[in-house]
Amino acid sequence: MLSWVNMNKINDTQLKQLVEAAIFAADHPVTIDKLRETVLDGFDVAKKQINKVLGELVLDYAPRGIKLVELASGYRFQTDPALGHQLSKLWQENAPKYSRAMLETLSLIAYKQPITRGEIEEIRGVSVSSHIIKSLTERDWIAAIGHKEVPGRPALFATTKTFLDYFGLNSLDQLPSAEMFNEELDWVADDFEQNASNTETTISADDAKIEEQDQSDQQTGPLH
Repeated sequence: MLSWVNMNKINDTQLKQLVEAAIFAADHPVTIDKLRETVLDGFDVAKKQINKVLGELVLDYAPRGIKLVELASGYRFQTDPALGHQLSKLWQENAPKYSRAMLETLSLIAYKQPITRGEIEEIRGVSVSSHIIKSLTERDWIAAIGHKEVPGRPALFATTKTFLDYFGLNSLDQLPSAEMFNEELDWVADDFEQNASNTETTISADDAKIEEQDQSDQQTGPLH
């Protein structure tokens, strides 16, 4: 147990323990600024000290089944991706299911962003189901960030920090190359599914309709 003799002072061991506990207890990734505004409020701790502690914690957890990783929204603990297949058995009944259409749409937004719905339809060759856009938006994986200055001013879609956090990424630079995506879309979709299996999630009722809706869309072709 920590001994807080002087509430204005904190030694390196206490700082490391407190930062570790705060990230572990948090519901979402935690930034350095968030740590300073909350659990470290009142302590004279520089960002350099916190960065040093975080670096030590990353190394401490490197050989373990739990990792401390830096994502787009901050730091969080997560399981080693290499253990995903075995750990997924804990949630066998609730394993996430993503339609091929959803994965293709999400992948195109990730690689081509910002992109309009019409541009996605042009690339895929079929119309994009409204259920897909709604589902991805409700998950906060994508968001409309503006409008393209063309007739009709269609919405421009891009991925969010939540998307990066969910798939264990710090930035879009960590995605496979766009060239690899264009040549091997199947591999990319499988990679999305593998990452998704490592994260506990809930699926909305609309998802069950997506595949059926997309198959119907493929019969009618893209909308222009």
